[in-house]
Amino acid sequence: MKRYIDLIEQTFEFPTREFGVDEQNTLLFNNVPIMDIIEQYGTPLKITYLPKITEHIENAKLLFRNAIKKYNYKGNYTYCYCTKSSHFRFVLETALKNNIHLETSSSFDMPIVKHLYESGQINKNTYIICNGHKRPLYLNQITEFLNDGFVNCIPVLDSVKEIDHYIENVTAENVSLGIRIATDEEPNFAFYTSRLGVRYNDIQELYKEKIKPNSRFKLKMLHFFINAGIKDNAYYWSELTRFMFKYCEMKKICPDLDSIDIGGGLPIQTSLVFNYDYQAMIDEIIENIQWICNKNNVPVPHIFTEFGSYTVGESGATIYKVIDKKQQNDRELWYMIDGSFITHLPDSWGIGQKYIMLPVNNWDSPYEKVNLGGLTCDSQDYYSTEAHSEDLYLPVFDIEKENQYIGFFHTGAYQESLGGYGGIQHCLIPAPQHVLVDLDENGNITTELFAKQQDSDSMLKILGYKKDKPTEKIVIAESKNGKEKKIKEPAMV
Repeated sequence: MKRYIDLIEQTFEFPTREFGVDEQNTLLFNNVPIMDIIEQYGTPLKITYLPKITEHIENAKLLFRNAIKKYNYKGNYTYCYCTKSSHFRFVLETALKNNIHLETSSSFDMPIVKHLYESGQINKNTYIICNGHKRPLYLNQITEFLNDGFVNCIPVLDSVKEIDHYIENVTAENVSLGIRIATDEEPNFAFYTSRLGVRYNDIQELYKEKIKPNSRFKLKMLHFFINAGIKDNAYYWSELTRFMFKYCEMKKICPDLDSIDIGGGLPIQTSLVFNYDYQAMIDEIIENIQWICNKNNVPVPHIFTEFGSYTVGESGATIYKVIDKKQQNDRELWYMIDGSFITHLPDSWGIGQKYIMLPVNNWDSPYEKVNLGGLTCDSQDYYSTEAHSEDLYLPVFDIEKENQYIGFFHTGAYQESLGGYGGIQHCLIPAPQHVLVDLDENGNITTELFAKQQDSDSMLKILGYKKDKPTEKIVIAESKNGKEKKIKEPAMV
């Protein structure tokens, strides 16, 4: 009899550093027995394994430290966390324990940053790289930070007009600025040139006309990011080379320019089949930057990154119970789960993202080809293939006599924000409970319930069926003289 564990061991190098199977034939994730957590909290369930965040931050710093030493690179490296990947308090607090800095993308990031400052987790020397297209509220908040003495708050100009706000409203004497360059995306991308940033031909004019004449402002950074991420292909190297030649060109006319931000994009593991040589890739980035600078006789820049998915992605797992088995025809067997892919893992639906999918229990059982179906009534609420294969296999089990649990791993980035955490989702599928897993000072596993499963009361309040307190309704009516008047009435509760 071919068991599920035989299938995995014959297909992959298993167990791995992250995954293994215990004596009860149940899954271990970073040596955490998943069945123990299921038995304590139930399903559906989100898990965040906090030590993985620290592990990835330390690893990225080591990669750059090794490359800088190997090539005797004279610039420094600064690790920033891209907050939009996950804004949760436990993520930011864990990440900041590792002496990192922050990158923001909207006005709603700034109150979080302010809270982190007030709680002593960052200080006014912490780098706050302010990216994104900036609406008035975001501009005002950045201005407030600059005027309040956050000396390393760096607005990255996304348009030629953005600086006008800072010229008119910033009173600080020394302000560091960045410029995001609008890079070309891969030819198969829907739009060839990024909508974000300033085009190459406008950068020098922006500096000469708006930045250089103002002694308070210094152009310190050029920002580079491509949607495809950091990949060892001709497209990535050509865009990085183009960017670095522009840096060298600008450095010759702008002595203050001394840094580049190469964005995020380090990939995370989405399959047990994963081959990516992180060190070789970072080595080549450092070598290329140094070679181009030497060729142009300019000093090498300090390097910033803003890793988001790499920081938090592999810390996450989403666990479901199989609640039904449906044989829809001679070929198609559906395992129905107690959650939804559309709402809980929206990237799997929206962009076809694949995750590491493994059963939690019954590893000693035979296996069969299945499809996985979610709870919504949408025909797209399914997960059908693995990244390495056209087929999906799970253990055979008798649903009348035993339970089957499955896990999706490395789901820690973006899914809560894209799915609308705590809000209203398709078919009113509730947000699952969320459990934090950590290690104490003795290396013992600890768990903490961060959030219970969303209940109907919270949904009814969002939808307007319940209110915490009476509100006023304003009725606009015409008076006898033809002018409008507003009448306040108590709203129904």
